[in-house]
Amino acid sequence: MPLKYAYHPGNVAHSGSPEVGETMDAVARNLGLELTPLEGATSCGAGIIKQANQRLQLALNARTFAMAESLGLEILSPCAATAGNLKQDLEKLRSDNILMKEINDVLFKTCGMEFTGNTEVHHLLHILVDEIGLDKVEKLAVNKFDFRVAPYYSPYFQMEGACGGDSVNDPEYFEKLIQSLGGRPIDWEGRVLSVGAPGIFSEEPTVLRQSAAVISEAKEEGADIIVSACNLSHSILDIYQGKASRATGIITNIPVIHLTELLSFAFGNHNTRFAQLRTRIAVIGD
Repeated sequence: MPLKYAYHPGNVAHSGSPEVGETMDAVARNLGLELTPLEGATSCGAGIIKQANQRLQLALNARTFAMAESLGLEILSPCAATAGNLKQDLEKLRSDNILMKEINDVLFKTCGMEFTGNTEVHHLLHILVDEIGLDKVEKLAVNKFDFRVAPYYSPYFQMEGACGGDSVNDPEYFEKLIQSLGGRPIDWEGRVLSVGAPGIFSEEPTVLRQSAAVISEAKEEGADIIVSACNLSHSILDIYQGKASRATGIITNIPVIHLTELLSFAFGNHNTRFAQLRTRIAVIGD
């Protein structure tokens, strides 16, 4: 039987990082995942909305939970920021009956919906390791990803239960996944450090310094490529790479892809893109 989930693509999956949505479709087919899109779901807030109005973010995410509950499904996202924010807000509402009632009153008045707390939130990495199993993932890999890979989790994985049974203090799921696909994960501290993604619109200089530092460490540790499990961080590390270099004087030229791209390339999809990536790695490596 296929694993069934309500699918939240995560932040910027259809704007700044459309490659996430494109490759996730192919990966879901390969893995036998049955994903029902949460049509009309809003952003998780990305740590930005709650800075101005926490109740607004709770109400928006409660609406997403209510949509999943109406489908009888748990939520899956390939974005660490989305999974993390949704999980935080789910636990916050579950632990406070008065707050849940207040948010439900808002939901009912604005869209006629109600949230009960009867759903769960999962990141794709957790599902790959704990539900599907790396043995199956390895069998699906027709293109070995034979590079030195810097796995970037993001800080959102440093919450208890954020990625199934993986360790909060010393995570290893991403490294194990990379190995199952033929890659060689590097050991680096930057894998869980923030690149300041929520502050890109208000504290850009700080974000550029943080992202440049993370990229610099990956390069110093010998990585050929960074693979991110977070859509928003992926966008910062990729799109703002040149700007970060100009602002800091740090060399930041390294390919950055998302977890869904890694899987799609390994599973034999988007072969032209994979060939282009190999060329980029070879040229930058020289």
